[in-house]
Amino acid sequence: MPKTDLLVILGPTASGKTKLAVAMAQQLNGEIISADSRQIYKGMDIGTGKDLEEYGSIPYHLIDNEEPGVRYNIKQYRQDFDRVYKDITSRGKYPILCGGSGLYIQAALSKMEYSFVPTNEDFRRELDHQSEEELKKQFQLLDRTFLEKFDSSSVKRIKRALEIHTYLKQNPLYQFPENDIQFKIYGIEVSREDRRKKIEQRLNTRLENGLIEEVIALRKKGISDEDLIYYGLEYKWVTLYLNGELDLDTMRKRLLVAIQQFAKRQMTFFRSMEKKDFKIEWGTYEDLLHRIPSSLS
Repeated sequence: MPKTDLLVILGPTASGKTKLAVAMAQQLNGEIISADSRQIYKGMDIGTGKDLEEYGSIPYHLIDNEEPGVRYNIKQYRQDFDRVYKDITSRGKYPILCGGSGLYIQAALSKMEYSFVPTNEDFRRELDHQSEEELKKQFQLLDRTFLEKFDSSSVKRIKRALEIHTYLKQNPLYQFPENDIQFKIYGIEVSREDRRKKIEQRLNTRLENGLIEEVIALRKKGISDEDLIYYGLEYKWVTLYLNGELDLDTMRKRLLVAIQQFAKRQMTFFRSMEKKDFKIEWGTYEDLLHRIPSSLS
């Protein structure tokens, strides 16, 4: 068993994270904990890139835990991570955290200062009437120290930051206890050109292998268009296509751009983690494949 308690593998979409995590699990007698904000949902397989066949005989966790439509959050993820981590280590297995959701990875590894701030539906409805530009202006007016703790890459996250800030004006701050897990983080480096090619190839494959049919099936199960758009990327753009707002070619082109922009935001967030003293060792897939096992002992 390695001396390090937890191996973390992160990287942008289409970088080969799952493949590397599986290879490490095979060498380290490990099990994989997903850090993906959408793979937690059942039936959302093609659009989230679960690629379950890649795991082979390696056990995986925090995939297919919730029904679509449930608003899963950071607080729940931290609690689920703690539970799964204890279970894996109690059986003498080695936990490997793998994913591209930077907020989830950060939640698993650090003190989550704001995770127990409750949702305020009335406040959220007020924010729904404001434009993205108005929300961003409000966000930028907040205290700089507070701003540094939040990811503003989406309207949803800006709204949550504003909600938390409003709550903290009148309520004391609850904090998770600091965990004492000794971890090492490795990030997969992919050139921008290669990343763009892989993203396009993967999108084409998903469309050919039933992405649109998957969204149709989710709608038939009663998942609203509002929820599908909330989940973003593939689910948002395919829903707009199914509603007749876009033709197939336009949908594909806009979705491709959206995924490429998402990958860029992922990298921006990972770099922001490094500024918060999360040390990430970067390397290509091939480099990390050989470097990680020896570095954990």
